[in-house]
Amino acid sequence: MSAIGLNTAMEKLLKSYDAHCKSVEQSTFIDLNQTPAERRKKIKALEKDYITWFAEMFPQYAKVESAWFHKKIAKLLIDNDVCNLLAEIYRSGAKSVHLCMGIPLYLYVTKRMKFMLLVGQTEPKAKKLISDIQSQLTHNRRFLHYYGKKFKFGDWASGDFTTTDDVKFIAMGIGQSPRGLREGNERPDYIVVDDVDTKERCYNDVRSQKAAEWVWEDLKGTFDEGGKFQRFVVANNNFHKNTVINQLKADFTLNNKKAKEFGFKKKHFVVTVNAVKNLTTFEPNWPAKTSAEYWREKYHSTPHRSFMREYMHKHIVEGAIFKNEYISYKNRLKYSQYDALCFYGDLSYKDAGDFKAMVFVGKKGREFHLLDCFVRQTSRYNVAKWLYEKVEDENLLQYNIQYMIEGLFAQDEFVSDFDAVGDEMGWYVPVVADNKSKSGKFDRVESMAGYFERKNVFFNAKIKDTIDCLELLDQLLAFQKGSGVHDDAPDSLQSAIAKLNTSAFINSTPPRTTSRKELIKKQKNRF
Repeated sequence: MSAIGLNTAMEKLLKSYDAHCKSVEQSTFIDLNQTPAERRKKIKALEKDYITWFAEMFPQYAKVESAWFHKKIAKLLIDNDVCNLLAEIYRSGAKSVHLCMGIPLYLYVTKRMKFMLLVGQTEPKAKKLISDIQSQLTHNRRFLHYYGKKFKFGDWASGDFTTTDDVKFIAMGIGQSPRGLREGNERPDYIVVDDVDTKERCYNDVRSQKAAEWVWEDLKGTFDEGGKFQRFVVANNNFHKNTVINQLKADFTLNNKKAKEFGFKKKHFVVTVNAVKNLTTFEPNWPAKTSAEYWREKYHSTPHRSFMREYMHKHIVEGAIFKNEYISYKNRLKYSQYDALCFYGDLSYKDAGDFKAMVFVGKKGREFHLLDCFVRQTSRYNVAKWLYEKVEDENLLQYNIQYMIEGLFAQDEFVSDFDAVGDEMGWYVPVVADNKSKSGKFDRVESMAGYFERKNVFFNAKIKDTIDCLELLDQLLAFQKGSGVHDDAPDSLQSAIAKLNTSAFINSTPPRTTSRKELIKKQKNRF
């Protein structure tokens, strides 16, 4: 952005800030007849409950009663001096006003916070968020009435200000270097990451992974190791699989599992809140603010995929070739009922950098059933291990199943990976390389779109929510020419379908026999 553009943007922010300060001042009337003793008594009573305190201090925000989830996130952060919180709250759920203003100010006045660091999508957005705290310190008459003048020096416009009791507030954009950030001996003890994701970055796997690593490593590393207070918050609606909050959920699950295993106190919390409890009654999670009728109308006047992403945390990607409306589920049949069955793997050459995909598909009449799949960025050994465990768990060697991997290149090496697992297990799955020459990948994968459009492809309902099936669907829906997204799973699925078409035809065509006498009759007389 040019210097002129930056100046214009800052001028707008300053005007907006001035207007906001006037609004804060006008909305916070006070009781001038209250004695100092009455004032101390009241504030002491208010501080016993955050929600009550919030409603009294910030009437411009507390126009309706706070929701149950506001109380929950406040309790988690107030009761736990060391706390990691993912606030997965729907769009417009007032997560920012509580996590970026209300709760940190409450912790500040109750002497449980000395240094707040706020991270936004960009530096200007972070500054705008933290400006709300400065406006409350300088213009909220109720806050001034009960706590006195707390603002000392600095300015939100520079992303840095300090109170009279030396509590620090700093704002920055995601990706800026936070290393070595401190004020004297103080390091951040309340870090909040608010709405940092963009759709553009989410469509890029590498950039998204780097953003999550920056948050979890660089940013979280600014805490004082062993410090009494360490509150770490990430707030966002979970609209895409690559959002920071979605990537961190896996780490939180693992950390909680380890805490339980080793007897540690739980310090990682995930609070997930959808706008409505279901799409039948549309009962809202914040009924004081919006009604079921409001959300029913909102749902029917908004594209389904947009509503599910923004308000229900469902990662729906609309495909250019394979569309969401083509995706169907049903329970699988008994394996013996299928006309043909096939495992097919696309394993790539890099050990762990690319996706390894293997699908298990069955054909029944005109239908193709995706029975199971393995789609992960891992080693070929792990794919082979999954296959052997699948075969063993479900006793699949008793059925007539093809086990194939794409094998035009390094086929001996790939097959050896599977045989190595067989050596460990003491028995072998007859995996063979598919040596058939194939046309361009895009044309091949696109060719199976007709099966989806005609609703001839079904996914096993039992694996609907597994990470492998979700990854396969993500790759399928994102598939289009020049997209640059991973396509190993769709390629495996197409190859399996092609093999099944051939196998099912052979299996269903009865053998035709001709007697020797008939053959002789058809031959010309040799004499």
